[in-house]
Amino acid sequence: MIRLAFRLGLGWTSRLIARFSAGHLSHVDVKLPNGKLLGARSDNVGGGEGVRERPDPYEPVAKMVYFEIEATPEQLAKFYGFLYDQLGKPYDHLAILAFIWNRNWRDDDAWYCSELVAAALEEAGMLKQTLYLPYNKITPVALATLVSDLPGAHQVN
Repeated sequence: MIRLAFRLGLGWTSRLIARFSAGHLSHVDVKLPNGKLLGARSDNVGGGEGVRERPDPYEPVAKMVYFEIEATPEQLAKFYGFLYDQLGKPYDHLAILAFIWNRNWRDDDAWYCSELVAAALEEAGMLKQTLYLPYNKITPVALATLVSDLPGAHQVN
């Protein structure tokens, strides 16, 4: 089972991300089997910038939305293998500019939260690599919408 934790943070940057990504979410982490959260962040909250494991919870939030996705053992191995291979990579500070200039979100040199998780789901064969989304925009809300429609996915409390 894959568990994703979408959130709306309390800070002004979280509110700005949510506003400009057409929704009410600003971040997504993967809940790891060890109970920690793995994601890409631009700040030092919970243990450092970039792709890191962080404690759960690592910050107070205004809103949380969880999804669980059923996965085969092979899909789980590919999903988590991809994520663990990304540990230590930097945060994609050019991501905001990518909404204007066309940075390909699949470039794996740096990540922001939702492009990291989307790439892991693609690696596991759970999302099509021909997503109908601009190649420079994978927002937390867009990812939550995609995840909500996956076979075996459901929202949990």
